[in-house]
Amino acid sequence: MGSIKEGNIQTALAYQSGFGNEFASEGLPGALPQGRNSPQRNPYGLYAEVLSGTAFTAPRAENQRTWLYKIQPSAMQSAFRRIDNRLLRSGPFTEAEPSPNRMRWDPLPVDDAPADFIDGLTTMAGSGEPAAQAGLAIHIYRANRSMSDRYFVNADGEMMLVPQSGELLVFAETGRLKVSPGEICVVPRGMKFKVELLSPAVRGYLCENYGAQFRLPELGPIGSNGLANPRDFLAPVAAWEEKAGRCELVTKYMGALWSAELSASPLDTVAWHGTCTAYKYDLSRFMAINTVSFDHCDPSIFTVMTSPSGQPGVANIDFVIFPPRWMVAEDTFRPPWFHRNYMSELMGLVRGVYDAKAEGFLPGGISLHNCMSAHGPDVTTFDNAVKAELKPHRIDNTLAFMFESRHVYRPTRYALECAQLQPGYDAVWDGFKRHFNGTP
Repeated sequence: MGSIKEGNIQTALAYQSGFGNEFASEGLPGALPQGRNSPQRNPYGLYAEVLSGTAFTAPRAENQRTWLYKIQPSAMQSAFRRIDNRLLRSGPFTEAEPSPNRMRWDPLPVDDAPADFIDGLTTMAGSGEPAAQAGLAIHIYRANRSMSDRYFVNADGEMMLVPQSGELLVFAETGRLKVSPGEICVVPRGMKFKVELLSPAVRGYLCENYGAQFRLPELGPIGSNGLANPRDFLAPVAAWEEKAGRCELVTKYMGALWSAELSASPLDTVAWHGTCTAYKYDLSRFMAINTVSFDHCDPSIFTVMTSPSGQPGVANIDFVIFPPRWMVAEDTFRPPWFHRNYMSELMGLVRGVYDAKAEGFLPGGISLHNCMSAHGPDVTTFDNAVKAELKPHRIDNTLAFMFESRHVYRPTRYALECAQLQPGYDAVWDGFKRHFNGTP
């Protein structure tokens, strides 16, 4: 694709297709060495540098590493200095006592004060900690200006962005990704990037994964096709930024933010090859699986990606979506049933209405139902469902999602004290009538 001059963010983008591929891309002819990774002298005077997303000896199917051919080596930087975390928090999440209460938040507003992607990060809940390489954190990102001479790298975990409002250009070391509401973007642990705005203001969700990298779930009896198809994932092609002058690199390291000064943009990769890259996925391409007879299936059938915990079938994180789909179950209560789960559920809403909550759950909002917390449809949803004519019905104009985890979510102090926490959330389950009369 060639170099990207500052401000030239509307240039046509190109992508490579696939998930977990051994990708290869060069922005100049012959920039990618052939037959070896680190020749004595690299083409165009580039520096060879490897980014290891896993341990060197991780199994081949899980191993992630990418060779980057850069204008300057990443080691060329000043010492880091500590900076303010603002509303960003990290594990262990001990600043507030966790409770068994069900919780729901209205959307956090985008403030008028200038804020880029880093400035606007607000942590809502999490569990585990980076040092243990287990658990996760859920943040809201809000921004009204692009990152220009500022760059970010997360040493604590990989990051999944779920835009809710506004378009982003995620410019990472392996290239550029345009990401819109209805898509997700994943940036690997340790990869430098910046976020530029293609809308006046943006808001969305960010899952920081301390554990094993996100991967596609096993399909089991579904067979070889279904759910998220590997070919629908898109990785960038090589692109670099020619920008000399003072730049700032902000890193998240063991829960804290640190800043270092650079003499040029770190997004200077002219060519690369490997398996560790930023990527995106359009959620509208998810092939939903559902019953064609009776009963409501487990939400596991809507799993797009998973981060395993080491215990088979018990995820560190499952990323689950509830997209537009047909409901055809006969003699069945079609919304999600009342349940108490071993796994903890944190939900968000990109657009529309979630089919288990008739009101109160807004796009950009969050609901939290922790381990063994009783929840299910609200009264209005229940009453409508038991009276509905059971003909084929399409759930449309909706996109809800869930980060389900074996770890109990611990809300931050900010989340428990902010004005967006709904004080009367428990009331959505008030008013269920007693129908029991002792007869079938």
